[in-house]
Amino acid sequence: MADAMTAEPRVAVLIPCYNEAATIADVVTGFRAALPKAEIYVYDNNSTDGTALKAMLAGAIVRMETRQGKGHVVRRMFADIEADIYLMADGDGTYSAADAGHMISELIDRQADMVVGARRGVHDDAGRQGHAFGNRLFNTLYRTLFGTDFSDIFSGYRAFSRRFAKTFPAVSAGFEIETEMSVHVFRLRLPVSEIVLDYGRRPEGSHSKLSTFRDGFRILRMFAMLMKEVRPFAFFGILSAFLMLLSGALMAPILYDYALTGLVPRQPTWVLATALMMISFVALTAGTILDSVARSRSEQLRLWYNSMPAIHAAFPRLGAEGSPSNRRTKAA
Repeated sequence: MADAMTAEPRVAVLIPCYNEAATIADVVTGFRAALPKAEIYVYDNNSTDGTALKAMLAGAIVRMETRQGKGHVVRRMFADIEADIYLMADGDGTYSAADAGHMISELIDRQADMVVGARRGVHDDAGRQGHAFGNRLFNTLYRTLFGTDFSDIFSGYRAFSRRFAKTFPAVSAGFEIETEMSVHVFRLRLPVSEIVLDYGRRPEGSHSKLSTFRDGFRILRMFAMLMKEVRPFAFFGILSAFLMLLSGALMAPILYDYALTGLVPRQPTWVLATALMMISFVALTAGTILDSVARSRSEQLRLWYNSMPAIHAAFPRLGAEGSPSNRRTKAA
């Protein structure tokens, strides 16, 4: 046990890929140079352009995930790979491998469970204006609903401790997996850090797999699902308040007429208003009960998380060249 505590951490670089033949060889080569002792895994997600072959020739360990979607790939990577530290990056070449040592040093020095490489200038150069607007909207929504731990919840450049990787439920299927990771941090109040890094452009011949409206809708749906699971009282409380206000708006003119004439002139509207009021009370009751269930589930997750060993302070710091010399200013 003492040897394990003083040895260098095992680092696994995880690169989920779908049709990134134009960039994957350079990405693998970059991480091999930045972290020569790390194992580099490329998980090919049904690519049709020779991504897997180019990754293998560049020196990566190539594995397959046939279920389409980044969430499926991340779930498989965390389940299959054994390491002390996991570094995840995209295969499109937009993240610099030279920052890998900085990410790992931050994880160890801060005793954090996740470090997010926030993308500098991503709102100014997000490929399309729809992507930039979506980034702002969903980051603001996250900070409103789940806290201010992160300024860029969609960054694909992240470092994780083993206990994060092995206790993360990972129920998402697609690009909404980053949102789920951020909410998992909020749910268990995990120690995290965020550092601002340069964000590059895709090279010629490489194309984004994001769909502004399709993926935006899926992320919005994931926000709703996670809020229902993590903050059910707030979720059903908002629903209850909306139904109660709608019921009150329908009831008010009928009650006014009844006070003047003693008659109920619009009985169907009254029945609808009464039904909405009853549903609002049912929603509030459901939220109260489910809040207790959510707390119990969070406690169980926290106990499982606590049963995993933390990154020990005796692990040596790893910089881009094996030392922490590339430390930068952290995000506020």
